[in-house]
Amino acid sequence: MEAKTASPSRDADPEEAELLARAQRGNLFAFEDIVRRYQRRVYAVALRIVRRHEVADDVAQEAFVRAHQNLASFDLTRPFGPWICRIAANLAVNHVRSPQAREQPLPEGHAERPSARPDPLTDALDHEAREVLDRALAGLPAEQRAVFVLRVLEELSYREIADALSISQGTVMSRLFRAREKLRSALEPYLGAALQRRASHAVRS
Repeated sequence: MEAKTASPSRDADPEEAELLARAQRGNLFAFEDIVRRYQRRVYAVALRIVRRHEVADDVAQEAFVRAHQNLASFDLTRPFGPWICRIAANLAVNHVRSPQAREQPLPEGHAERPSARPDPLTDALDHEAREVLDRALAGLPAEQRAVFVLRVLEELSYREIADALSISQGTVMSRLFRAREKLRSALEPYLGAALQRRASHAVRS
C-alpha cells in the first residue's frame, strides 16, 4: 500500500511527520528518532496495564516493531503518539489475557518522583497520591485498566480505544464507567484524609 503523504493537519507535528515520511522511505535513523521520542510514553502505557517492568519493556519493544512493520500504511496527517499507544495497549491486554500471564505488584517506590517543591508536605502528599492511585489501578481488571489508561491518561477517543482493543464503543463506555466507580471508591478514603491533613497544615501555618 502506498503511504499517504498529504500535508500534516494541525493535529500532527510537522517535524514528526517529516521524520515519519523519511522512515516510510526506509530511513532507519529517522525511525530511531521517533522511537526515542515515544519510548518512555509507550513503556508507561504498557506498564500501567501489565504491571511488570520486564513485561512492559517487552511489550514496548514489540509495539515499535509492529509500528515499523505497518509504517507504510500510517497516515502522516495524524499524530503518531495515539497510534503507537494503541498498539502497545492492545499487546499489553493480549499479554494479560494469556494463560501464562501472572500479574504481580510493582515494587514500592517505582513511580517517578516529582521535581523538588518548596512545600515538603505538598510533595509528600503528591507522592502518596500517586502510590494510592497506582494501587487502585492495580485492583482493576486488565480490560477496565486498559480503557481507563487510554481514555484518561492518553486522552484517546472512544472510537480509537474501541479500534485498539477490538471492542464496541458501548463496551468502552461501560468499562470506563465501572473503572471510574471502582477508583472513586478506592480513592475516597485517601482523598478525605488528604484534605483533612491539608486543612490542619493550613491552620498551623
